[in-house]
Amino acid sequence: MPASKPATRQIVAALLSPAFPALILLAFLGIAIALKLGADNQHNHQLQATLAAEAQALARDLERRFDNHVQALTRMANRLVVTPDTPEDAWRADARNYLADFGSYQAIEWIDGDYLIRWLEPVNGNGQAAGFNVAFSSSRRQALARAAATGDLDTSGVIELAQGGTGLVIYAPVGAGDANRGFIAGVFKMADLASSLMTERARNVFRIDIHENGRLAYRLGPEAAGQDAYRQQVTVNLPNIEWRVTLAPSTAWLASRHSNLPWIAFSVLLVVGILVSLSTLLIQLVLKRHQDLLKTRSELDQEIRQRQLIQQDLARLESTDTLTGLANRRFFMEDLSHALSLADRHQRQLALIMIDLDRFQMLNDSLGHQFGDELLIKVSERLNALSDERVLVAYSGGDEFMVCQQHVDAIDDVIHLLGQLQKCFAEPFSIQRQIHGITATMGIAVYPQSGLDADELLRNADIALYRAKESGRNTYQFYTEGMQDREVRRLELDKDLNLALEQDQFLLHLQPKLDLDTLKMDSVEALIRWQHPTRGLVPPFEFIPLAEESGRITDIGRWVVMAACRQLAAWSQGPLAHLRIAVNLSGRELDDEHLIDNIQQALAEHNVPANRLEVELTEEIFIQNIERNRNQLVRLHELGVHLAIDDFGVGYSSLAYLRDFPVDLLKIDRSFITNVTDRHDDAVITRAVINLAHNLGVKVVAEGVETEQQLQFLRQHRCDYAQGYLISRPVSAEQLEKLLLDDYSPLRQD
Repeated sequence: MPASKPATRQIVAALLSPAFPALILLAFLGIAIALKLGADNQHNHQLQATLAAEAQALARDLERRFDNHVQALTRMANRLVVTPDTPEDAWRADARNYLADFGSYQAIEWIDGDYLIRWLEPVNGNGQAAGFNVAFSSSRRQALARAAATGDLDTSGVIELAQGGTGLVIYAPVGAGDANRGFIAGVFKMADLASSLMTERARNVFRIDIHENGRLAYRLGPEAAGQDAYRQQVTVNLPNIEWRVTLAPSTAWLASRHSNLPWIAFSVLLVVGILVSLSTLLIQLVLKRHQDLLKTRSELDQEIRQRQLIQQDLARLESTDTLTGLANRRFFMEDLSHALSLADRHQRQLALIMIDLDRFQMLNDSLGHQFGDELLIKVSERLNALSDERVLVAYSGGDEFMVCQQHVDAIDDVIHLLGQLQKCFAEPFSIQRQIHGITATMGIAVYPQSGLDADELLRNADIALYRAKESGRNTYQFYTEGMQDREVRRLELDKDLNLALEQDQFLLHLQPKLDLDTLKMDSVEALIRWQHPTRGLVPPFEFIPLAEESGRITDIGRWVVMAACRQLAAWSQGPLAHLRIAVNLSGRELDDEHLIDNIQQALAEHNVPANRLEVELTEEIFIQNIERNRNQLVRLHELGVHLAIDDFGVGYSSLAYLRDFPVDLLKIDRSFITNVTDRHDDAVITRAVINLAHNLGVKVVAEGVETEQQLQFLRQHRCDYAQGYLISRPVSAEQLEKLLLDDYSPLRQD
């Protein structure tokens, strides 16, 4: 027993030696090389055997086909022996039959006893051979004389033919000895002979060399096609000559029989060897590490566990938002800075996505902060499901979230993530036993194109988010060059809005509505303009979104109502006392609990009857927070103010609010009026809206009327009012007074 312990220790020491994984790798490498060489040798042997069989088959086929030609010439010579007085025409007819049957002869000839070619067929292409002496050399004369004496066949071998080109001639004696009357000769050009005697497959697959008397007599096949390393040579026995035919396979033939299995086996064994070696090395490291750790683990376990718990609690408190459970803004910015340094080091892109919940502030104000907190928690749960080692989601505060996507290889990666983020808002949220559809708008800044540090990326992503909100919400926008300049201009304009309210820089333009029954103007729509001291007249689409975002829209709305009441008071004692002014309200103004009081105060201050004021709201505003809106609008109606629905028919149309809200007027959106005389669908919708409104006791205004044909259509279908450039563009109060006092009408009748 004591002797076995040192032996065991030696075995363990050997197994833990760094040389042991190297020995394993060498063993696998040796096995892989041996298998590869064995497989290659076996493959080469198979190729050689296959090629030898191909060569033997070719030789047998060549001998058989050649023998058929010999027998045919012999039969023709024998017929000439039996019928020596065969006329030339009959002989030529017989020769043509042989030419047609075999198709490989260059010519068939009758050679007389003086070795001169007397008859040949065909003459065309062979005329220069007529009268040629085939015993053109002493060796040929001797061979022909011997054949004439014995009656045996004679073959010329590969020679230069009298009619041109390289070929071979078979001489069949007509009788023997003293009875010999010359020869029947079959003339073959080598190209035609080889093509006819050898199969098309052999010609396409192999380079075929014909050797005669130790020299290359003919080569069939392209020069570069042969693979001499695998060639096979075989003897072909022909009458009076012996050919050595060499077959060299083409590259395509070798490739068709090539196998990757030897290399696959070698690679697999080598990879297995590497893996086994690495695994062994890893096991050695683990075992050594384990031995070291065992000495101190019992003492440090408890302390490490306690420290880990403390560190986890501290890290969670420092980096996590307590409401949503997501990373907080401070941790996100630190992680973003670290990710940017890694992206710079590895030359990679990074994307920062700012997410803003649409209409969150309105929901939070109207339904309570508890509702808003629950909504933020549920949104956070969906967004957090996208977090992984490449995506970090954080809560920025308010209704904003931030997402950092690392290791971006292409912009498609960012677009894919945006699609996943949008899916998080595809299903409605169930909060406080109510279903709410929530959408989100996103702005994206990509490093390094959109910024080189965390603050710049965050600023540009916020600019892109603002641009996305401008384009309609529930969408996303990438930061691009030029947005910064636009943002600076927007901020300057936003700052100037304060001065505009203080210095009364706003103007009220008025666009009249034509009563299609009386062809008189009895109401106008108030449209605000900003007379900027340096930029001139600023249109509403440039500053109204800014005012809504900053909350100043409520103050601007109060100014419009006050200016409209002031104008109505100015007209109250003149010929325009019958006019009613319509003002537009935004969703944020409708949420103002002091709205009704402010309108009532403006009417009372200028001593204007409530029925001379009209309030317009878009369909979208009507369906947002229906219960609260109903209360506000019922109070307006009870005050005596007229209520109009603007942009009717664009995406949100519902009959419910026509039934539940005190609506006085419907304004058909200009998108239907533009093509009402050209498109059947628009005409049908317009007629349906007019009939629906009239059946409910509601009057109808058509917006965007620009042509006489549109106006005639509306009058024909009993529309109550028309508004558009055909009637009048928005004008100042002074211009409107002049226009109306001139008794203007676009349909003035003589």
